Amino acid sequence: MAGGRTVAAHTLMAMDSPLLTVPGAVAADFPDVGVAAHYGDPYAEQRALAETAGLVDRSDRDVLRISGQDRLSWLNSLSTQKVDDLPAGSAEQSLILSPNGHVEHHLSLIDDGTQIWIHVEPGEAGPLLEFLNSMRFMMRVEAEDVSSGYAVLTAMGPLVKSGVAAEGAAVTMDFGFGCDLVVERDQVAQVVATQRLRGVGLAGMLAHEALRIAGYRARFGTDTDHRTIPHEMGWITSAVHLSKGCYRGQETVARVHNLGHPPRRLVMLHLDGSEDRLPPHGEPVRSGDAAVGFVGSSARHYELGPIALALVKRTVPVTATLETAGISAAQEVIVPPDAGANVKISLGRRRAL
Repeated sequence: MAGGRTVAAHTLMAMDSPLLTVPGAVAADFPDVGVAAHYGDPYAEQRALAETAGLVDRSDRDVLRISGQDRLSWLNSLSTQKVDDLPAGSAEQSLILSPNGHVEHHLSLIDDGTQIWIHVEPGEAGPLLEFLNSMRFMMRVEAEDVSSGYAVLTAMGPLVKSGVAAEGAAVTMDFGFGCDLVVERDQVAQVVATQRLRGVGLAGMLAHEALRIAGYRARFGTDTDHRTIPHEMGWITSAVHLSKGCYRGQETVARVHNLGHPPRRLVMLHLDGSEDRLPPHGEPVRSGDAAVGFVGSSARHYELGPIALALVKRTVPVTATLETAGISAAQEVIVPPDAGANVKISLGRRRAL
């Protein structure tokens, strides 16, 4: 069983962020090529994001924009979230599913009153735009990839004041895990400089990813594969509206929610800290001699130590000790085995910011 992130999904040329020239910046590896992994002290950067305030350069993400008077009703008909009556300034997450209910895209979006702004994983704008354009028909909408002109920064921490952080941003999206700022790409350095003068330091993707994993937040393409359905990731509570009208893949969502259980479930792994390494993306997870899943993302958390997100078979006992890459791991349940069949998934987000 392998993870879902493929090189083919990242054929677009990465645009290096100007923040890679900041003293101490160390470039990140795939899938976040073009931004900083850290700026000299990953653990201090984690603490800042968790306890005070910090700004993460996520300008490797792709940005799309949809205009036209039918934009909300059109996107509502294509995606899992109810957005046909979305108030201006309200942020939502949504999914695009295959006809069989497998997750093809994960969208973070907001409508500013005249346009929908969307940001997605690096390299995903092209395939998403192709799908959207294939579904336009006679609707009064226009979708475009604006990644060359706009970038994403994320302000995180309890001392972040969203109104102040939003200065210089076209739009801001607040999902409870930081505030995503969509800014003009040529203004990234200036926006960051202004925030740094206010005491908001820079933090790299290593810090962001460690807190994301500890907060139980799955990342599309890294923690998913081509067979992933929404219930497996806990996205049924954050990116799916269960009583809206029809959309592609809805039958699978309804069937699992009302009648059955997803075949796999997302877990957080507490890895044995005596090993001085982390399991790579796609590494098999084993229970005894049997392969039961794969590792999506892994990180070193400033308090929890080495942790990872993994997608494992639903039938794996929640008390079972697992192993990956020769490293012993205890499970922390995120999506329970009885998810679906009208069982509410309560992710808790006890480590969310």
